Amino acid sequence: MRTYKTILTALQGFLLLACIANAAEKAEVSSTRHGVFASDKGQVVKYDAVGNVLLTFRTGSVHRIQQLQNGNVLCQSGWKKLIEVNPKGKTVWSYDAQNRNGNEGKRLEVHAFQRLENGNTMVVENGIGRIIEINKAGEIQHELKYKVKQLNAHRDVRQGHKLKNGNYLLCHEGEGRVTEYSPTGRIVWDYQVSLFGKPRKGGHGPKGWGNQVFNAIRLPSGNTLIATGSGHSVLEVTPKKVIVWHLKQNDIPGVTLAWVTSLELLPNGNIVVGNCHAGPDNPQLIEVTKDKKLVWSFKDFKNLGNATAASATVGVQGEVIR
Repeated sequence: MRTYKTILTALQGFLLLACIANAAEKAEVSSTRHGVFASDKGQVVKYDAVGNVLLTFRTGSVHRIQQLQNGNVLCQSGWKKLIEVNPKGKTVWSYDAQNRNGNEGKRLEVHAFQRLENGNTMVVENGIGRIIEINKAGEIQHELKYKVKQLNAHRDVRQGHKLKNGNYLLCHEGEGRVTEYSPTGRIVWDYQVSLFGKPRKGGHGPKGWGNQVFNAIRLPSGNTLIATGSGHSVLEVTPKKVIVWHLKQNDIPGVTLAWVTSLELLPNGNIVVGNCHAGPDNPQLIEVTKDKKLVWSFKDFKNLGNATAASATVGVQGEVIR
């Protein structure tokens, strides 16, 4: 009997430790609105709406996570390679940008990419100065040049999207500029992110300041939503470049924005914002209404860290613009 009790006590202790460990791995979510993919510490993590970890797979650095219609995700594995990963965490497709299509031996990074409706993949080649669309075999189907004052493999473009009108919307981080290009490379719209009268200040955290724009999405209204990166804010600007909405660094009580990265417009009109380099006292993701009310927050400094730049909500009903 004593042996039985000893085994039972040990088993209960083991189960308690397992429960504590699982609890420690959970993300802190303010409500169960949706799940999320997020990346940091060399891995992509999938969470359910409660914050439980459902999947992790190793990558290099990641600046975008695109969920595909087949249930897979497309992301980076470092700055030179793209991978498509299935729901079990297995890589089923990859593209080595450094060693394909004439890039061997050249300084290159890929931060912006997109799987297109026709199955091809858009790849923006920082340092090379071009946007290409490749088929599954990695062969170029279309290409065009983008315009920067001086090529820089790390800072040319942070995020970019092919729009429904066939144009390309790029965020030129190094120049603080959001530019829309036609399929031939002609500039059809250009927006310079303002410093709002403040001097530049180095650093990635809340005390830094700049206009190193990270992301931009085109809204159904024709306006453009811009994550200003080191500008600690989100702007909505009209085609005539008028700011009609501005989420500033300290507009949300209890939240300080730092390097603003990922952007999503949900079907209910709310906006999901990535809050990178803000420190462990702040959430890495927030969902806000257009009247700047916080309705959801996400924080995980165990599986992720202070450089969570890429994310994507999971399980949202309806079209999400991201």
